Amino acid sequence: MPRSAVACLVVIALLAAACWLGPLMVGLDPHRPDWDSLSASPSLSSGHWFGTDAIGRDILARTLAGGRLSLTIGALATAVALVIGLGYGAVAGYAGGRIERAMVRLLDVLSALPFLLIVILLLALFGRSLWLLLLAIGGYVWIDLARVVRAEAARLREAPFVLAARAAGARFDQVLRWHLLPNLLPLALVYLGLILPQAILVESFLGFLGLGLDEPSASWGSLLHEGSQELDTAPWSLLFPAGFLVATLAAFQFLGDGLRDWLDVRGAAA
Repeated sequence: MPRSAVACLVVIALLAAACWLGPLMVGLDPHRPDWDSLSASPSLSSGHWFGTDAIGRDILARTLAGGRLSLTIGALATAVALVIGLGYGAVAGYAGGRIERAMVRLLDVLSALPFLLIVILLLALFGRSLWLLLLAIGGYVWIDLARVVRAEAARLREAPFVLAARAAGARFDQVLRWHLLPNLLPLALVYLGLILPQAILVESFLGFLGLGLDEPSASWGSLLHEGSQELDTAPWSLLFPAGFLVATLAAFQFLGDGLRDWLDVRGAAA
């Protein structure tokens, strides 16, 4: 594995550990205001290292709690995208012929739709819930994964072990379960390094628009929305959540690029 990918993996692990364990170590309630420190600037002596917002809530505690929510929603939505994209791509690639062409055309149609606007409309009409948010984000990011998996499944369709299974009388679903999906899963997992930051970014965008989970839950997106309202009086309430979000997205992006290049090199060497 490339050193850059290992470094990004370490950064992601540290960020995740900080978001999950940080609120316990800081010992501050992200939802409890400190009425004596309204819009206080970052200070080590006051105990508010990242400062406070307009009603005295600690920015560090809120940033870490928001990161925990954003990472959790992003990971769960990515799992939804993995199930849909892996299954759809495997079926399309192995079926071949007119079925494959029809399924690829459907992907083209879905890609052309203003899917993000549809997601916003669904959340606005049916209310903000965790399950709807996961389905909406997972349904938005699975298309690229399905394309990659379909191409690899089409290549494996003529592989000797697949031809041997078909000659032995294996059914369509048996070939998928026993031969194609186990060989496609590593590629899909590597590609998740590119899908996960996209899911986190979509969730943050929806949170910024006010379409995330209801209060008191707050993700990085909703924190950015709150910080933008206080940019003149407390710019740190925007800068710190934005910094954590950018660092997380960049680490995932570089990790995905490094793993993809590593996989390509191994495939070429083989």
